[in-house]
Amino acid sequence: MTTDSALPPAARSRLDIAIGARLQRLCDLLGIAGARLSDMAPDGLNVVASAGAEAGLAALEAPLTATSQPLVIADAGLLAVRFYAGIALPAEGDRPARLLSLFDPRPRSPGMATTIAALAGEVLAAATVARQRRQIEAQSQTIADYAALEDQRRTLFDRASATARIGIWQCNLADNSLTWTNGVYDLFEVPRDTPVTRDMTLALYTEASRLEMEAARAVAIATCSDFSLDCEIITARGTRRWMRLTGAVESRDGVAHRIFGMKQDITEEKLMADRTRYLAEFDVMTGLANRSLFQASLTALDEGREAIGALLLVDLDGFKQVNDTYGHAIGDECLKEAALRLLDSCNGAGLVARIGGDEFAVLLDTGTPPRDVEILADGIVGVMRRPVSRLGRTLRLGASVGVAHYRGGSSDDLFRQADMALYAAKAAGRDASRVFAA
Repeated sequence: MTTDSALPPAARSRLDIAIGARLQRLCDLLGIAGARLSDMAPDGLNVVASAGAEAGLAALEAPLTATSQPLVIADAGLLAVRFYAGIALPAEGDRPARLLSLFDPRPRSPGMATTIAALAGEVLAAATVARQRRQIEAQSQTIADYAALEDQRRTLFDRASATARIGIWQCNLADNSLTWTNGVYDLFEVPRDTPVTRDMTLALYTEASRLEMEAARAVAIATCSDFSLDCEIITARGTRRWMRLTGAVESRDGVAHRIFGMKQDITEEKLMADRTRYLAEFDVMTGLANRSLFQASLTALDEGREAIGALLLVDLDGFKQVNDTYGHAIGDECLKEAALRLLDSCNGAGLVARIGGDEFAVLLDTGTPPRDVEILADGIVGVMRRPVSRLGRTLRLGASVGVAHYRGGSSDDLFRQADMALYAAKAAGRDASRVFAA
């Protein structure tokens, strides 16, 4: 295998020039001022190629000569170098281990510093594959060969981005021109290499996400800072997706001139989070709120974050006999029907919840007149009397309802009053409603 040191002087010179050009492209891609590649020799570092000013790097690079772990410093506090990232590259064949240093006179947020180092690592992985291909090629490689390897490097980078569903974007603030990698085109389902404009991109955001994104972008531009948020989009093909958008503003003399960052498809992550939240707050069988969400509303009442006018507790009469006689399948169907009737009767209620096996609760807003609350309770009793026809059987149930109007005090007081009223309805023969009276 041919190594860099074994190349003829002319070929070695061309290779050094090519590495310097790659470092400059890496700087442009990551939005940093400079990069340096050095051989880690026993007597110290020997610079192979560099891009940008290099003052003040020695103190930051020294710890990396004895470790293979990357070093990321968001703000080094030095005059010439604030942000620094050092990545050790393992030895290959006769070539010694190398150190890639990335630096900029401006600090970065810890999150963006780590992101820049991660992107550099991906680019280096692709560049390593390209370099191995070059070593297999004949020593007389031409400039055209380097161009072909650059295309392959980009393809490998795009494949890595596609696997992680990540794309890189940048916007020139002078004319709002956009540059996307293939990952962003695929995320928005826009044909690759299609000329894109900012107006076209904004049209693919939902209204709420567009307003949130524009506000975050405006603050970042005004303060020359970073931003990150989750946005919902509707792709060019009509697919709804969620993406995580990160951006960093690059400035010159305190004036923002470019924004760049990443866009990542997080649709599956978002759906999983929504599903987890639904399972935590809703009853899977009936679709009603569960006891946890009901209790959260009572807690909000105690904390002054929510106003409640009245609480209705509904208990199905005769449900245990149905379960014991016909089995749980029929019982479950009765519960689903009861939930549908309760939702229909309590249209506009603040919350309708299943809080037990055959127990339900209804929270009404403060604007509901007391007489309307009592009429609603009687209506629930009436609608629950109707026969239930499910799975080839027609059954009869009933309901007892306890009503408590909120007149101050704690949520425990309100629940206890509604429970006492429910007990009174059952004591009166069931299939009835009662209102708590002090």
